[in-house]
Amino acid sequence: MIEVRGLSKRYGPAVAVDDLTFDVPAGVVTAFLGRNGAGKSTTLRMVLGLDRPTSGSARVDGRAYADLPAPLCTVGALLDSGAAHPGRTARDHLRWLAASNRIPSRRVDEVLDLVDLRAAADRRVRGFSLGMRQRLGIAGALLGDPPVLLLDEPTNGLDAEGIRWLRGHLRDLAAQGRTVLVSSHLMGEVELTADHLLVIDRGRLLADTPLRDLLADSTGHVLRVRSPRADRLRDLLVADGATVTADDDGSLHVSGLPAERVGAVAAGSGVPLLELTAVERSLEDAFLALTAAGGAA
Repeated sequence: MIEVRGLSKRYGPAVAVDDLTFDVPAGVVTAFLGRNGAGKSTTLRMVLGLDRPTSGSARVDGRAYADLPAPLCTVGALLDSGAAHPGRTARDHLRWLAASNRIPSRRVDEVLDLVDLRAAADRRVRGFSLGMRQRLGIAGALLGDPPVLLLDEPTNGLDAEGIRWLRGHLRDLAAQGRTVLVSSHLMGEVELTADHLLVIDRGRLLADTPLRDLLADSTGHVLRVRSPRADRLRDLLVADGATVTADDDGSLHVSGLPAERVGAVAAGSGVPLLELTAVERSLEDAFLALTAAGGAA
């Protein structure tokens, strides 16, 4: 488990992270979301001991990262796919990491196969594409077969096949009981991958919630209604206190009345309904509403 308690980081008068407290449990994929400059990367760097907090603490498996005896065997991290030395080959980069944490050298070829880089293993990193560098970074994170993974924008540069593989692999690792924390700005991908969400804005925690709960809270406020007598139905619903907008396809978006009342109004006036459904907002919609309201959505 990753445990963050009262974590803050100031740069002079600027507050990058403001009193964050949360846990990242094992067994689920947790997504760390926030707008650019929200404090995500600073938080991850403090968890990994790369930045010193102004106050508070971050622990992995009950210890500060600096106190872990073999860090790569406890925490696999990817913060910057460009961190590998450009003059080294992919294989030598991973061999160096393995030697530094007493990881058997056979593990190097295993992770190269896992991320589909075996054919490029002896090429120098300077010739790698962004996607290949990203795969190498993921290989480094997986090298120690760690129980905790901490990945910042891991899909950056990956093609569709690579994104699908990573999505499935992260879910498999979580199913094995590992702790998986992923920072991403790709809401559609997060919606397919994550079980739990941590949302921050201006360094403050806005939400610590299961994904399904946030989406459920954001659904049902707007109804999609279709009828062959849409104009008549719109007038009836407006007269009953609803707010109604018409879509390009002729459907109506209705708010301010529950579905039962919309159905009753239509039935009472003999207006047939072809559709009456709640509009499910995407994670992107829910995230934007949450950050716009400062957590009040």
